[in-house]
Amino acid sequence: MKTLHAHRLVLVGLVSTLAVSSPLAQAPDASKTPLKLIVGFPAGGALDTLARALAEHLRASSGETVLVENRPGAATRIAIDHVKRAPADGRTVLLASSAPFIIFPMTYKRIDYDVERDFQPVAHLVDVPTVISTASSSPYQTVDQYATWVRSHPGNGNVGLTSLGGALHFSILAFSKAIDVPLTPVPYKGGAQLVSNVVGGHVPLATDALASQLQLHHAGRVRILAVSGTQRNRALPDVPTLKETGIDAFAHANAWYGAYVPAKTPKAVVQQLEKAFVAAVQQPHVQAQLQSAGLEPTGRDAAAVASQLRAERDFWRPIVKSSGFKSED
Repeated sequence: MKTLHAHRLVLVGLVSTLAVSSPLAQAPDASKTPLKLIVGFPAGGALDTLARALAEHLRASSGETVLVENRPGAATRIAIDHVKRAPADGRTVLLASSAPFIIFPMTYKRIDYDVERDFQPVAHLVDVPTVISTASSSPYQTVDQYATWVRSHPGNGNVGLTSLGGALHFSILAFSKAIDVPLTPVPYKGGAQLVSNVVGGHVPLATDALASQLQLHHAGRVRILAVSGTQRNRALPDVPTLKETGIDAFAHANAWYGAYVPAKTPKAVVQQLEKAFVAAVQQPHVQAQLQSAGLEPTGRDAAAVASQLRAERDFWRPIVKSSGFKSED
C-alpha cells in the first residue's frame, strides 16, 4: 500500500513538472479554457497568417487548444472591443497592427478604448513590410510611370488600403502631395478583398502588407511597384523603395504586429504569455513560414512594445495634427 502511494506521488510530481515546462500551461485554467487569438481582419491576410502560424506552434508545444478567431470590421475596432471586454485571465489575446495603438486615438472622433487604460502589451511579434502595387495588366511598370498616367487620368486617383486613419493613409496623402495629383484613400475590409480588387483592375493602385501580395506578385497577377521603408526587402531585391524614386512619403509606412491582453491581466500571466509568444516566433520553422509570407519575425518583449509605441506616437502626432484628418466612423 505504501509502495502504491509512493508511485502515485511520483506520477503527480512528473505531471506537475511537465506542466511547468510549457509557459502556457501555467496560465489559469489552461487545461480547460482554449487560448483564443483574436484577429480584426478576415482570414487570408497578413495578420491572419501570423495568427495561424502561432496557433499551430503553440498547440504543438503546449498540448492545449489554441483557436484563431477572425472578428473583422470597423478598422479592427470590433476585435479590439471584444478583447477589452474579455476576462483578464490571459486566455483571450489580441493580435493587432500598430496603428490602433498609435494613430487611431489621434484620428477617430469616437473611440471605445483607451490604449493605456484598457490594454497591456505582451510581445512584439513581426515587422510588416508594406508595398505599393497594381494589377499586372496595368499600363505602368514603375512609380514614375504611374505618376505620369494618373496625371493624365485625374479621375482615377483611388488608392486601396485596408483602413483609414493609419500610417498608410497618411503616407498616401504625402505621396499625393509629392506627385501633385489628388489621390483618394479607399478602405477595404481586409487584405484579401483588397488584393482581389487589385487583381481585377478595379482599383488602379493599392498599398498593403507585403504578406498579402507576395505570392500573387510571384505568380504574375499583381505587380509590386515599390516597397516602403528605407531599404529594399530581401524577398523582393529587384523592387526599389519609393524613397529611391525620390519620394519620402512611405519611409515610415511599415507596420508591425504585436500581442495585447486586457489591462488587468495578472503580471505573472502576462510574463508567461510573453515567454510563449517570443519563443514561438524565434522557432526556425515558424520564422521560415512567416518569412515566406513576407513577414519579418522579431520576438521582442512587452517593454520593447511600450517603448516603440511611445516613440511612434511622438513621430506621427504632428503629422496627423497638420493633416486635419478626423474620421467620423
